Amino acid sequence: MKKLCGAKVTALGTYVPPRLLTNADLEKMVETTDEWILARTGISQRHIVDKGMATSAMAVEAVRVVLEKHGLLPTQIEAIILATVTPDMLFPATACLVQDRIGAKGAWGFDVSAACSGFLYALQTAVQFVQTGAHKRVLAVGSDTMSSIINYEDRATCVIFGDGAGAVLIEPAAENDPNVFMDFIHEIDGSGGCALNMPAGGSRMPASHETVDKKMHFVHQDGQAVFKYAVRKMAEVSETLLLRNGLSGKDIDLFVPHQANRRIIMSAAERLHLPEEKVVINIGEFGNTTAATIPLALESARLDGRLKKGDLILLASVGAGFTVGATLLRWGAD
Repeated sequence: MKKLCGAKVTALGTYVPPRLLTNADLEKMVETTDEWILARTGISQRHIVDKGMATSAMAVEAVRVVLEKHGLLPTQIEAIILATVTPDMLFPATACLVQDRIGAKGAWGFDVSAACSGFLYALQTAVQFVQTGAHKRVLAVGSDTMSSIINYEDRATCVIFGDGAGAVLIEPAAENDPNVFMDFIHEIDGSGGCALNMPAGGSRMPASHETVDKKMHFVHQDGQAVFKYAVRKMAEVSETLLLRNGLSGKDIDLFVPHQANRRIIMSAAERLHLPEEKVVINIGEFGNTTAATIPLALESARLDGRLKKGDLILLASVGAGFTVGATLLRWGAD
């Protein structure tokens, strides 16, 4: 059996649109208050695209940062795995649009639809390609234009989501390099699909005057059901991953969770006995950007000097589906 090689992160890039939607702005749009939003979510503002900017455009900006940081030509990229629930269109895949716009001739790729766990699923797919020796340079991208599927008359959902993108480059590690991906756990529970979804627009309920009139092309959420599941599963999957690697929370340098809700994040951190200084929380600035939250959180930690080469990092997410993921790695980028 062929021995797997090590795979590591060698570059990180992110992008958020400059326009802000603050809690004060939302107070003028729906029946809500800054205090109500902060108490329930921890969000103060979110970045929103200007009209005409789509998911592929944000992804391209994030990827360009990766290429510039690493000094790579686009033609050196071999595959692009792009996570999104807001593709530019149902087909072709957004990965195809990104490949063309950056000039990655010869690269192949595809989209991953796993909602808020999408980046971790794309990341692990990229890691597998490198570990098996199939490819040497693979991009894992998370990009979502959530403002395109949010009903800004629904105060339960419109306060939560923002737009953004992030990307990492995965490459082989030298034989004795410790800064590699170590382990992961992914789960799905399809029985939770009804708790968080966009009901119309697919083959089951194609677009019609009726579906548009009933606002069925927006995010629909059972907030309590999602909250309870996320609180339980984010902590559970993280704990399981640590235990099977002989580790505990005290061994982790940084916990980088999906940014859905501050209370969910801190509940998981408490169960793992992680002090707040080891937890990355930037939801206040960006909101929930779905597949982009984890790379944006990694960049926030890097800018704060909290993310350093060689750090032991735990990533975790829960998303619609329900989808669940956790990844353990030593950070390999400078």
